[in-house]
Amino acid sequence: MRKSRMSASVEAINSAASFDADARTSSSAERSLRLLSLLANEGRALPLAELASRLALPKGTAHRLSMQLLASGFLTRDVDERSFVVGPALRQLAFDTLNHGVVRGLRHEVLAQLVQQIGETCNFTTLDGTQVLYLDRVEAQWPLRLTLDAGAYVPMHCTASGKLFLAQMPQPARDALIAQLPLPRMTRNTIVSAEGLRAECDRIAEQGYACDREEFIAGLIAVAVPVQRADGVGRAAIAVHAPVARMTLEGAVAQLAALQVAATRMRELL
Repeated sequence: MRKSRMSASVEAINSAASFDADARTSSSAERSLRLLSLLANEGRALPLAELASRLALPKGTAHRLSMQLLASGFLTRDVDERSFVVGPALRQLAFDTLNHGVVRGLRHEVLAQLVQQIGETCNFTTLDGTQVLYLDRVEAQWPLRLTLDAGAYVPMHCTASGKLFLAQMPQPARDALIAQLPLPRMTRNTIVSAEGLRAECDRIAEQGYACDREEFIAGLIAVAVPVQRADGVGRAAIAVHAPVARMTLEGAVAQLAALQVAATRMRELL
């Protein structure tokens, strides 16, 4: 009888300990998700003290969570090592989510039909931080082509999609970002001055589309149009690009109607 009671007591203690451990794990997971959500929504680096304050956490707890997320790649340090931004593991998770399942197949079909109509490679991109992220791409069936897989990044200042994303930003945010962007020369046509890039963005904002005039890769042109949500906010872009040996920039601009129809179809798949 005594052994039975003792066994029951041990089981109760173990059960309570297990419950406490599960509760702590759940609480830690919930706090980690809140921390990641805050950083992703903020879109900028946040110092540890601000993370703790915004999440109403003790600074020691915020530090422990940040170190765990840093070790797993979900966070990374900013230039100021006391501040954190979202890391590569979280970006990959977001990319995999965006490209998952039925919706990805429908997006791919929109691009495939556009390529069939235009006869040149088309891509679907979004803005990730200060770089352009390829979400999907359909290659034209030509021997001369540039291969950039989904998940690849390209610069903002010298690509049609990148300049389009810049041009869609509110003026103060755009000017502030341009002032901080590195503007390396990729070709002789690359815009490498902040003043020149601001003027280019003004033109793009007025005309509603962007061009790459052999600015990223010599011999390659592109035209991009925005994919907007129902509220008019630009979330992505569709672009066509081709070597100048097959298509002139004027020829690419002549495909604007087809690009805009595809962008309207893609809006329902955001």
